[in-house]
Amino acid sequence: MRETTQANAFLERLRSGELTLMMAIRSARTTEIVRIAKATGHHAVMVDLEHSAIDVGLAGEMCAVASDLGLIPFVRVPERDYGIIGRLLDGGASGIIAPRIETVEEADAICRACRFPPAGQRSQLAMVPQYGMRPMAASELNPLLDASTIVQVLLETPQGIEAADAIAALPGIDMLSIGANDLCAELGIAGQFADARLREQVARVAEACKRHSKPFMLGGISDLAIVKDLLPLGIAPLFLTGTDTDMLYSAAEQRSRRLSEWHLQH
Repeated sequence: MRETTQANAFLERLRSGELTLMMAIRSARTTEIVRIAKATGHHAVMVDLEHSAIDVGLAGEMCAVASDLGLIPFVRVPERDYGIIGRLLDGGASGIIAPRIETVEEADAICRACRFPPAGQRSQLAMVPQYGMRPMAASELNPLLDASTIVQVLLETPQGIEAADAIAALPGIDMLSIGANDLCAELGIAGQFADARLREQVARVAEACKRHSKPFMLGGISDLAIVKDLLPLGIAPLFLTGTDTDMLYSAAEQRSRRLSEWHLQH
């Protein structure tokens, strides 16, 4: 049985249907953004290394601060970059999101990079930020870190959807998710999130996750009416509120429009 950790509490929160909010970090280059996420009611952050130039060191700092604040720090790793996973986990990440997974073999490689032997091949260390950089014996630290790590695979292609049931069956996988933007593009319906073909793919992955008792996240759709229609299929209430870039743009646009309207009135 897995140790009781923040990660397990997070997964149980999803299983119980509690609203859970995650902010994506793409543009910020200081840990202040993590504190803003905490102050605004988020439960998790995702440092996005797939779509940004954030380096591993800064990603680790953000993750360590998030963990100290009681947030679950996820990192979306660059596609097919398994070597970076250990460094991010050592730096403080609690969750790894692996994009564009298409086969059981690829999913298993992610699992093995995230777990210590015998479940995986994560390299041994003795000190991590999550436990105060206190030196710990492998017999104590390894099971704690294995239980503290959430492995989430992101399905973004028809091939990945085909393999969803086999991937969900892997013991080392904690969550599955669909990236609706990329999947719709792959299906030839880019941006058409209300299309029945996307709904079919979502239903298929949701059924696989239900069969294997794994939470299922749907990302990439900002239209809440469409999300509401898809939720009954079995989607966990984990919502990406947006990226820091998007939030900054929206706030800047709103402030600019408000002042422009004020100026016209006066």
